[in-house]
Amino acid sequence: MSVAEENLNRWRLILGKDSKNQIDFTGSYSDEISYQDMEETLDYLYGQEYGDEVRRTGGSGSSRPSAAKWIEKARKLFPKKTVEILEKQALEHFNLTELLTDKKVLEKMEPNTDLLKTILQFKHLMQSDVIAEAKRIIKKVVDDITEKLQTDIRKSLLGKLNRNMPSNVKSIKNLDIKKTIARNLKNYDTENERLVLKNVYFSSRVKRFNKWNIIIAVDESGSMLDSVIYSAIMAGIFAKLPMIETKLVIFDTSVVDLSGYVDDPVEVLMGMQLGGGTDINGALSYCEHLCDNPHNTIFVTVTDLYEGGSTQNLLRTCADIIGSGSKMIFLTALDRDANPAYDKNLGQKLADMGAFVGAMTPEQLGDYIGKMIS
Repeated sequence: MSVAEENLNRWRLILGKDSKNQIDFTGSYSDEISYQDMEETLDYLYGQEYGDEVRRTGGSGSSRPSAAKWIEKARKLFPKKTVEILEKQALEHFNLTELLTDKKVLEKMEPNTDLLKTILQFKHLMQSDVIAEAKRIIKKVVDDITEKLQTDIRKSLLGKLNRNMPSNVKSIKNLDIKKTIARNLKNYDTENERLVLKNVYFSSRVKRFNKWNIIIAVDESGSMLDSVIYSAIMAGIFAKLPMIETKLVIFDTSVVDLSGYVDDPVEVLMGMQLGGGTDINGALSYCEHLCDNPHNTIFVTVTDLYEGGSTQNLLRTCADIIGSGSKMIFLTALDRDANPAYDKNLGQKLADMGAFVGAMTPEQLGDYIGKMIS
């Protein structure tokens, strides 16, 4: 795109969609689509200045989820400094001022996923006395999701008999026949030729595994918000399992190691800074140094695969990790809907190298990892 075309497109953004009869977006088809998306995002905010009641979000209840979705799109389209300006101007338009400044408003709100996402999008603007209440809401939503997930996931990972561990659950499926016979042979009744069972032994349904390492790297860009939430929750579930050592890092153009908080999804989510660029290779290069037993290590990278750095460097790093004997999973979406939106070209190259690439629900991820380590 030429400088003249870019300047013309910017003037169109400034003047708004009402100027479309005088100024058209120019450039390639993808450029025009991108500028149209920018215009819609800006119009959603500034169109309200002109009394457009159709776009105005009425009432605080419905506006908050819309605000979360709006800021997610803005972060994808605009530079960070521009987004910071838009955020501040959006607060009053989306009726979020009280949400960020008044603890009592938060106390009255029903904790749910939409409210959680809004808090995560705007938490950096919250006043300090509101943060504690925001954490309470995050914990309530996280605990609800965890309760729904962890039973099935633990079954996927702990579902085989361990003959070396006694169980308090006395059911026929847990009966340890060999141990029961061996321990009661001394009670054999020779006169009646029968075995007298004075003690019956049961086994735990936990298989004794070699210790496995799961290294989870999460792309914290705004477009991955749902996956970010479920990644933090899944990491917390994995961290409580006896056969798994879990490490967790988040990344954009830099890497933050949150392994010390992996069993506390609330702190993980509060520590994330949604938005920014994406350096997948930088994250995996860091994670590679966390691996001390490649053959018992699974790398789980949650990302849309839109690499901001060198794709060739990323492919070389992944080839080294897979060549060392580690397993690699690239989750293009990790949520209840598992609707992926990702760089399919890069995804295919990674799949050809032996990595799993695709979207999963949390339950599917639990089953997949359970098959790997059993």
